[in-house]
Amino acid sequence: MNSDVMTIREVAEYLKLTEKTAYRLAAEGKIPGFKVGGAWRFRKSEIDTWIEAKTKEAQGGSGA
Repeated sequence: MNSDVMTIREVAEYLKLTEKTAYRLAAEGKIPGFKVGGAWRFRKSEIDTWIEAKTKEAQGGSGA
């Protein structure tokens, strides 16, 4: 089954962070995620969109 939803461990690996850092960023609302039964979950598509936005932000927001 190919799932778009990732766990805290999976998103930490994907972003090359420690789980502790990923948890802190999620709790602070700095990365897009949601809780299911007290456990954080992340949609890969939302993480990819967030990465794109942060990349543009770091480049000064210049597009074309």
